[in-house]
Amino acid sequence: MDILVNVVLPLSLAVIMLSLGVGLTPADFRRVAERGWVFAVGATCQIILIPVVAYCVIILFGLSGAIAAGIMLLAFCPGGVTSNVVSRLANGDVALSVSLTAVVSLLSMLTVPLFVGWAVVHFMGEDAPTFSVSSLALAMFLITALPVAVGMGIRHIAPDLAERIEPKLLILSSVLFVIIILAAIASNWNLFVENFKSLGPALAVLNIVTMVGGFAIGAALNLGRAEQKTISIEVGLQNGTLGITLAPIIAGAAGGIPTIGLPSAIYSVIMYLTAAPFVLWLRTRKNEG
Repeated sequence: MDILVNVVLPLSLAVIMLSLGVGLTPADFRRVAERGWVFAVGATCQIILIPVVAYCVIILFGLSGAIAAGIMLLAFCPGGVTSNVVSRLANGDVALSVSLTAVVSLLSMLTVPLFVGWAVVHFMGEDAPTFSVSSLALAMFLITALPVAVGMGIRHIAPDLAERIEPKLLILSSVLFVIIILAAIASNWNLFVENFKSLGPALAVLNIVTMVGGFAIGAALNLGRAEQKTISIEVGLQNGTLGITLAPIIAGAAGGIPTIGLPSAIYSVIMYLTAAPFVLWLRTRKNEG
C-alpha cells in the first residue's frame, strides 16, 4: 500500500495533469482574458464558495480534528480534469471548463499550501502536524504545474503526437485513479467504516450544495446556460486525487493514507453518485442565452 500512496498515486496525478497540459493551447489562456467576467465568476466560486460551504458543512455536522481539516483540504483543491469530460457530457461550455481547470490548478500551487496551513492549525490545534508550506508548494509544483508545462510543451513541439496521446493519457489516468481509490479504501477499511456514517452525508451535502450553488450563481448573474452548467460542474467536482496525494505530506505519515486524507478518498466515490443525476438533469436543460 505504501508504494501505491507514495509513488503510484503521485505519478497517477502527474499523468492526469500531463493529459490536461497536452490538451491546452495558447488560445485557452487568451480565452481567460477575452471572457474575463465569466472566468472570474467561475474562479471565484471555486476559490471562495467551496471552502465557505465546506466550513458550514463542518459546523453543521459537528466535525472536528483531522477529519474537519481533511474536508477543508479537499475544498481547497481545484477541480479535476474529470470536470472537462463531465462538462462535455452535460452540453456545457467545454472551452471554459478547460480554462478554469488549467488556471485554477496552477493558482492552487500558491493557494493550497497557505490555506491548508491555516485549516490544520484551526481544526487540529495542539495536535496539528508540523509541515513546511514551502515543501507542500514544491510538491504541488512537481505534481501539477510541471506536468502541465511538459504537456503544453509536447503540444507545441509535436501537435500530432499530442492529439494521438491525449485520449490515451486520460484513459490511463482514470484507470490508475480508480485503482488507487479502491486500494486506499481497502487499506483503511476500518477507518472508512467508522467515519462513513458521518462523513458520507456531509460530503454528499458539500457536493450537492456546491453544484447547485454554482448553477444558481451563474443563473443569477445572467450567464449563458452552457456557462451555468460548466461553473456548476467545475465547482462541484473536486480533485480528490490531489487531496489524497497531499495528505501524507501534511501529516508526515510514512505509509498509508492518514486521517486527513480520508475525506478526499470518500468524496472521490460519493462525488460520482451524487453528481450523476444532477448532470443528467443538466443535459435536459437547453443551452439558451
